[in-house]
Amino acid sequence: MPSRKPKLGQNFLVDEAACQRIAQSLGDTSARTVVEIGPGHGAITALLAARCRRLHCIEFDPALARELSFRFRNHAHVTIHTADILETDLTTLLTENPQPATHNLDVIGNLPYYITSDILLHLFAAARTGVLKRAVVMMQREVADRIAAAPGSSDYGALSAFTQMHAHAERLFTLPPSSFSPPPDVFSTVLRLDFAPRFAELHVEPEGFNTFLRSTFAQKRKTLSNNLRAAGYDAERLKAAWPAAIPPQARAEAVTLESMAELYRALAGA
Repeated sequence: MPSRKPKLGQNFLVDEAACQRIAQSLGDTSARTVVEIGPGHGAITALLAARCRRLHCIEFDPALARELSFRFRNHAHVTIHTADILETDLTTLLTENPQPATHNLDVIGNLPYYITSDILLHLFAAARTGVLKRAVVMMQREVADRIAAAPGSSDYGALSAFTQMHAHAERLFTLPPSSFSPPPDVFSTVLRLDFAPRFAELHVEPEGFNTFLRSTFAQKRKTLSNNLRAAGYDAERLKAAWPAAIPPQARAEAVTLESMAELYRALAGA
């Protein structure tokens, strides 16, 4: 009898040593609430259940959620949610189970490749409210490379900038396709994100600056000034606000967040 094909393009982590490393990468969670995104068959869930004070598992696949609910039916501190992480208000998971020892959440998960960016943006929005402390997330290696890239690198782009405005990103390790069942066509990298939004530090307000960043990376081949003109800023206004630290023909990927914030503040005051 053929094995059931995983739904939603799922690739389940079967490397036990990797599961241990991922769970340990969150640090001491004995007094903390942890949210696991896409627990699948529960390989990491079982490790987390023994390590954390409260565990919320967000599983989109109803069949897998039922399997997990049965498996952890005797673990009162583990809650299985049949839900879409993109539609889950993470704040409610903290307020449902208040804990004197913690005022924010840790997140862990193997992010589906096709919605990795969407999930990260969802986490960043939660981070701006102060509800998140740390995340250990696995994703396609090429996406992780972009996230951790420095300005001036060819990998640096909008997702790099958004991530680094919200968190310190650290590459932990990379896994081959053989660590999964079925094996994907790509390597996967585990990142640790320690959330520390920089908006106050850079004296910019989140919504406006996020919109500004999107416009600067709208067309990667265009210069920063051309992207901003396409977003509605006139040439004279840009010239008056342009910081000395940014070369006139610079592209967005070559500009630091500090200089981007300086330009944004100057344009806002122009």
